[in-house]
Amino acid sequence: MKKHHLHMTCASSFKQLSGIGDGRVVAPIQQLQSEKAKKHVSPLGNLMRLTYTASDFIDRGDHMTPTRSPRENISTKWREIHGQFNWENLLDPIHPWLRREIVKYGEFEQATYDAFDYDSFSDFCGSCRYNRHNLFDELHLTKHGYKVTKYIYAMTNIDVPSWFERPNTGETWSKDSNWMGYVAVSCDKESQRIGRRDIAGAWRGTVAPSEWFSDMKASLEQIGEGGVKVESGFHSIYTSKSESTRYNKLSASEQVMEEVKRLLEFFKGSGEEVSLTVTGHSLGGALALLSAYDAASSLPDLDHISVIHLVRQGLGTHVGTELKLDMSLSPYLKREFDLLGFHNLEVYLHLTDGFHDTQSKFRWNARRDVALANKFSDMLIEELRIPENWFQVPNKGLVFNRHDRWVKPFRDQEDIPSPFGEAPSHAFTAKNMLAHNKLQV
Repeated sequence: MKKHHLHMTCASSFKQLSGIGDGRVVAPIQQLQSEKAKKHVSPLGNLMRLTYTASDFIDRGDHMTPTRSPRENISTKWREIHGQFNWENLLDPIHPWLRREIVKYGEFEQATYDAFDYDSFSDFCGSCRYNRHNLFDELHLTKHGYKVTKYIYAMTNIDVPSWFERPNTGETWSKDSNWMGYVAVSCDKESQRIGRRDIAGAWRGTVAPSEWFSDMKASLEQIGEGGVKVESGFHSIYTSKSESTRYNKLSASEQVMEEVKRLLEFFKGSGEEVSLTVTGHSLGGALALLSAYDAASSLPDLDHISVIHLVRQGLGTHVGTELKLDMSLSPYLKREFDLLGFHNLEVYLHLTDGFHDTQSKFRWNARRDVALANKFSDMLIEELRIPENWFQVPNKGLVFNRHDRWVKPFRDQEDIPSPFGEAPSHAFTAKNMLAHNKLQV
């Protein structure tokens, strides 16, 4: 099974993006030679060309402009859109169908950050704040027409300093594992639009301290045959398991492959074409590549496998076909150096939505909400008056109860992580899938 991998790179300018002299294996879109790419463009000089200004971020009800365009039926071209010919003639200029698909999978990936419980005071730190049945509802992603079928947990099998360890969280959660992502599948209506039943996997990037430690383990170890090697830290997160844990009796690798196999058998048994599309950012990009490699090696019945890997220039595994994104072309982004901002997934999606080709400015009719670029950063120009890092849990998670006390709330029972949360009564098995109509929209 051939894997199709689209590698998206973000940097502060095309000049930086074109500087590939360090021996890394990349497949650039084309030689970038325009002098205008080397110019420093002041955001203030672009204000007269801004499609959106501060007044566009005031709620005006029905007079607001929708943030997305109608989605066309891509059923006759889906294999090309997903890299059958390595995206030849689809990247520069970018085909609008491909742009929308990249943004869709990028938003699936962004969900792994938006729903992660970062609160070190929370009894559920490191888990997902929502159960899989309402994840897309909570994050406004039902528009894409997918259902989450399984959550994936991973452990870092390393010793870290005591001041980096997670506090003892009792019996409700785990001190060994973190929520790492999920598997989802396209529903009937979306499957008709995209031309096949699509299994989507999303892997979260690095957020937990123990994951940063694992990321720094740069030694290589061989996997499979043919001399394929991977950084040992990434591989450890992907494959670690222990019988003494609640959530990682199976490794993240085994959890994903088990779920993809189950969905594949059901839908292939119904005579459908089935694809696997895996996405990841930063560490998640490496895990996406590993899971695609595993699927290609062990699941020959999959009709198509593709990977969308999003990473800042100079980070991550560089393979496949590359789409380069130049931050200096967006009139909405600041020009100051911001290492974390350059690595922000929402910034990548903003640039993807505005990209037309390597010789053009940010497209004037980009529809995706610009305010999202400041969700976890301070990247937008001051003139838009969008608060920095605005995506936060209200009152840092405390609630005002009926006794006039500010307290940490109990989670609803269905939102408490459970290693048994994927019991057959909730799973999309052949026996109950049709009975409960789980995959209808």
